Amino acid sequence: MTKTIRHEFFFAHPVEKVWTYLTTAELMSQWLMPNDFEPIIGHDFQFRTKPIPSLDIDGIMYCKVLEIVPFKKLTYSWKAGPGSGKISLDSLVEWTLSSDEKGTTVKLEHSGFREIEDFNIYNGMNDGWRQKLQKIDDLLNAVPHDAANA
Repeated sequence: MTKTIRHEFFFAHPVEKVWTYLTTAELMSQWLMPNDFEPIIGHDFQFRTKPIPSLDIDGIMYCKVLEIVPFKKLTYSWKAGPGSGKISLDSLVEWTLSSDEKGTTVKLEHSGFREIEDFNIYNGMNDGWRQKLQKIDDLLNAVPHDAANA
């Protein structure tokens, strides 16, 4: 049996602005991690951070863009491990966006956590994703309206 992280977050911003924070490497590095992401199906990329020995991660997340539906859905693989090419977490991140006149709802599903083997990383990432979604909101709200419309 596997576990899935699920979060839903509302942003009082148009879907186009929220989408840019999910699909632009420079903006992603502001709320998540430094990366070499490109919104191209099949693109291999990495997120990089400091090693996290307590979670058995060397700090490199190996990812691949699997699906893009502009302004609606983004899916990529997310693999990590202790180093030396060993992958202990083989998971999937899926972002789904919907919008209305009030803003954008983002649903995040991060699936593939094997219940026993990935218990610590599941718990750490569950809270981590919640904090990252709040960081996107903080960044969106910090942009002056004149600059955001430029």
